[in-house]
Amino acid sequence: MHLTLFKDQNVPRVRNDISASIVSGEPVQHAEVMFKGHNDKVRSGIWESTAGVFTADYTGIVEFCHILEGSARIKTEDGNVVEVSAGDGFVLDAGLKTEWTVDSFVKKHFMICAV
Repeated sequence: MHLTLFKDQNVPRVRNDISASIVSGEPVQHAEVMFKGHNDKVRSGIWESTAGVFTADYTGIVEFCHILEGSARIKTEDGNVVEVSAGDGFVLDAGLKTEWTVDSFVKKHFMICAV
């Protein structure tokens, strides 16, 4: 067991291939995974996206997010729309299917747990 301090990590900034999830626009997403553990069932790091609309499926995972910069609107399958912006923390529960709309830019800290 150990403590992982993000500022001490030197991990690659990886561009995510989201081509199958894009609804509109040309969003570009990057992630830096700072921690992987428990047989890769837990991951944490920094994620960011430029403007666009894309889907995200949380089947088999629960994700905690804390928005660091920017904002987004998240629409759930039932039509509920929630606006999140810098400072907001929230949980995306297992099985949730969403559509994210990013007008300009959004950056978040995430922690994903497989369920």
